[in-house]
Amino acid sequence: MKVHYGLENVTRIKNPVITTGSFDGVHIGHKTILNRICEIASDIGGESVLITFHPHPRKVLYPDTAGKNLLLINSQREKIELLSKTGLDHLIIVEFTKEFSNISSIDFIRSVLVNKLKVRKVVIGFNHHFGHNREGDFDYLYELGQYYGFGVEEIPEQDIHRETVSSTLIRKALLEGKIQRANAYLDHLYIIMGTLKDGSETCKALEFSTCRLPVKDENKLIPPDGVYAVSVLIEGNYYKGILNIKDSLPPEIRRIEDVLIDVHLFNQLSDNVTSQRSDFDFHNMFIGKEATIFFVKRIRDELEFGKGQDLKERLMFDLQEVEDLIY
Repeated sequence: MKVHYGLENVTRIKNPVITTGSFDGVHIGHKTILNRICEIASDIGGESVLITFHPHPRKVLYPDTAGKNLLLINSQREKIELLSKTGLDHLIIVEFTKEFSNISSIDFIRSVLVNKLKVRKVVIGFNHHFGHNREGDFDYLYELGQYYGFGVEEIPEQDIHRETVSSTLIRKALLEGKIQRANAYLDHLYIIMGTLKDGSETCKALEFSTCRLPVKDENKLIPPDGVYAVSVLIEGNYYKGILNIKDSLPPEIRRIEDVLIDVHLFNQLSDNVTSQRSDFDFHNMFIGKEATIFFVKRIRDELEFGKGQDLKERLMFDLQEVEDLIY
């Protein structure tokens, strides 16, 4: 997948089949659209294209209302990583500004899709709107397609368990700690990516070493405080892990730099070969490494412990639960 930062940096794309949208989460509904544009592109000897926006349009258009406390399922880096696995040929990231938002739907279609990209076909999701004041819809796009000579297709609603899949629904599930429900909607495990740092001194004193994952993106959605079963990808190897989140306050009062995410990695590789290093040395070798954390299940709430030994006993119990849960 080729990533273009800005329309001005896009060179010729062969017979482009295009869709547009924020695609936060890259959920199962998004994947249905992406699979379709890839399929059409293959049939006509073309290339699949997603035009997406950064920052999220709501952050720009409604900074004091709908966008003020909006948390996103993915950072831009995470979204690029997820999209790279869909078979998409081109990702165009357009800087969303108030000036850009004032472009009418017909100007966007004429100047961007037709004149700039030479679009062959546009695929949109159910009830998709675009352009200034969301004035463009499927019928309008179809009429313009007839005039300018490109095809248009609309994807029906994508349902799971009789609930319409949306980024909003997934955000709600994650904020309630319903990881498995969110993962079902996403059609992949919820992720957090970042650089590992030295972990909790409290856990280290109990000979239960951890690595800390600072989150840099203030708009990144973090699940609520508690303990989670996770799988962690570091330099091509997967490790089982138990992760603790602390101080993930509601979006209206939280500060992302205060959120503490510590992960204890099982001292073995994904093929169950046990490391010969001590627990401390094992975790220490990951400091400064890039990691992708995959959330499998929320194990329990954050608990208060009177003595260190009580905490260690509970952590060992949690480890066994994760051991049984992640194969």
